[in-house]
Amino acid sequence: MVKHTATSVVTIERFIIEQERNFPQATGQLSGILQDIALAGKLITNKVRRAGLVDILGALESENVQGEIQQKLDVFANETIVKAMDHGGRLCAMASEEEPEIIPIPDQFKCGNYVLCFDPLDGSSNIDVNVPVGTIFSVMRKITRGVHGELEDVLQPGRRQVAAGYIIYGSSTMMVYTTGHGVHGFTLDPSIGEFLLSHPDIKIPRRGRYLSVNDSYEQYWDEPVKALMRRYRGLDGQQKAMNVRYVGSLVADFHRNLLGGGVFAYPANTQSPRGKLRMLYECNPLAFIVQQAGGAATDGINDILDVIPTELHQRSPLFIGSADDIETAKDMLAKRVA
Repeated sequence: MVKHTATSVVTIERFIIEQERNFPQATGQLSGILQDIALAGKLITNKVRRAGLVDILGALESENVQGEIQQKLDVFANETIVKAMDHGGRLCAMASEEEPEIIPIPDQFKCGNYVLCFDPLDGSSNIDVNVPVGTIFSVMRKITRGVHGELEDVLQPGRRQVAAGYIIYGSSTMMVYTTGHGVHGFTLDPSIGEFLLSHPDIKIPRRGRYLSVNDSYEQYWDEPVKALMRRYRGLDGQQKAMNVRYVGSLVADFHRNLLGGGVFAYPANTQSPRGKLRMLYECNPLAFIVQQAGGAATDGINDILDVIPTELHQRSPLFIGSADDIETAKDMLAKRVA
């Protein structure tokens, strides 16, 4: 971990380079990927900030691979990330929540040793009501032998991630990421157009203050999940009640809980028996981040990072946040399979 004085100004580029010096064998490819993502985040920030002033709000006629009506900003964010990442010679393939298949690197560009999975604009349906949204990303090493990336390169368990992060577009824009050596946050200073280190070495409290869950699905939860939610609310007398805070934008809910401590839960239910959130684009990267910050994530049975994905757009239940609160979830939900 690089030490900085309280008065030093550390840009994300400087921080990435200084971190790279700790690994003499590094090729610089991963550093370049992170810098390209930061650039894409700046471009998306500009559009999000102007969303109410230009013709970019609302939905298009098309649906994405999930069967959801695509938002205009979704399409812009997806294209921005692809174009920012496809020519640098660092990636062999990409996968997006918005695309039905893996995204190949164009033939005119060199292929690299990494794959990138991303959700270009999580929570974009909330843009019209000015709720924070975000970009989520995950980076893994190429494992196949060919020049171009293949599906096998993408379908790796989360524990093989070498980097993961998110960019939240709210009252300020922040990029939070990990390369497996702690979690660090950078706030975009619009006056100079640079991400500056603002939250070094983030640690999530072992017990959280906040519970983020969509209560409208309670009628569809099984009894162990209902009992867990009663426990979190302090209704069974076993622990202090958590405050319920649910924005409905995964990045916003996760970011608050990462800094203040808490649990985000999206259990499986009779309407979505396999869960709703996407393993590759949401669950894996956020699980890697929270684990590096001292927290944990489970699907209710397995550690999220140990699950081997079998589909590009595989869905999963998710319980993620403070370590002790997730341990409670594991204990109580284990009754379903005991």
